Amino acid sequence: MWSAIMAIFFWAGSWSRSGGTGATCRRIRKAVIAAGLLAGAAVHAAPVTFEQALLLAEQRSAALTARQAAAEGAQQARTAAGRLPDPKLAVGIENFPISGRERFSWNRESMTMRRVGVMQDVPNAAKRAAQRDAADAKAEREHAMLEAERLAVRREAALAWLALHFAEQKLNVFATLEQENRLLQDTLSARVASGAATPGDALMVRQEALELADRRDELQAGVEQARVQLRRWTGDQPELSAEAEPPPLRPDLARLLGGLDRHAELLAFNPMLAMARADLSEAEAMRQGDWGWEVAYGNRARSFGDMVSFQLTFELPVSRATRQEPVVASRRKDVERLEAEREDALRRIRAEVDTQVAELQRLERVLQRQLTATQPLARERAQVTLASYQSGRADLGAVLTARKSAAEAQLRGLDLQAQVLAQQARLAYLIAE
Repeated sequence: MWSAIMAIFFWAGSWSRSGGTGATCRRIRKAVIAAGLLAGAAVHAAPVTFEQALLLAEQRSAALTARQAAAEGAQQARTAAGRLPDPKLAVGIENFPISGRERFSWNRESMTMRRVGVMQDVPNAAKRAAQRDAADAKAEREHAMLEAERLAVRREAALAWLALHFAEQKLNVFATLEQENRLLQDTLSARVASGAATPGDALMVRQEALELADRRDELQAGVEQARVQLRRWTGDQPELSAEAEPPPLRPDLARLLGGLDRHAELLAFNPMLAMARADLSEAEAMRQGDWGWEVAYGNRARSFGDMVSFQLTFELPVSRATRQEPVVASRRKDVERLEAEREDALRRIRAEVDTQVAELQRLERVLQRQLTATQPLARERAQVTLASYQSGRADLGAVLTARKSAAEAQLRGLDLQAQVLAQQARLAYLIAE
């Protein structure tokens, strides 16, 4: 609206004072064509929607790939947990004489035999159950860490997309201000010639053009930096753009505050506690000792006959005070440590989330004032100043200042929208579904 008013005003002023010359018409046409080319300069950029950016980030994340491999590996390891160890094959010679009349003889001594046997160690049932529990808990921990990593990837990709989106929006708003400046330059020559403007006005407009060029470089650098950050997550896509509208991201604050136990940072604590308790159970099971069995076949000379042996072995935990009990005490302390760490993390996270929610509410109030009061006042001031300039009660400097203030108010509004959506994204990707 403001750019249209400026264009009509300067066009009308130059037309009335120059008598509608062809040179003035050509200048206006050039300005309009240049503005059209500027508006179409971004057509070649390939827009990526918010959801596409998040999907690409998940597909290309090396950290997620690593976590996925860890989760699958832990899942595979559950099959082997709690199983009996592999049996042992024993092959040897027993009672082979090396002295006396029967020395070095295989068949003259009745006790000499070639022996083959199978041995099996059997950990006690409580220990094997604890090993299965530990494997289950480890698989759950890896899955929880995978979910936490996925939330982190989505959050960072969302923040990168929003940064690029609003950087591009700010550049588009600034392009409007530049367009107005070019229209002013194109029409000011005729106004100076007709006496409606002073040569100082022309110098002032040229100076503003230089200041705008510096600001454009700053905004363009912001776009490129945001594009680099988004490309980190989406991959090397040429002319990456985030022109699409962002989706609504405001989380359900009541659900968020009531579900902090599913916070990404806390997801792994319950499986880790389960692992620690399983380790404690395994240490306590070591008090009972393991056992084993062995079956052997002994082959002797034909005149003596073959033999079969069977035996059982039992582990005797005769020194619990110095072997088993210290391990049990250590594992118990690990459980206590994890419980305390989880409680501390929960308190810290609750305070951080409360702070983030308060900051979001503050930003939303500031944004509401910016959109409903600050920006309308800035536009009204620019229009009033323009009217005063038309009637000769204000100079061109006041018009330029008011116009720049209106543009800055728009840029400030975009900054606030970016901060609000970024804060919403941080809160939206804290809790696992």
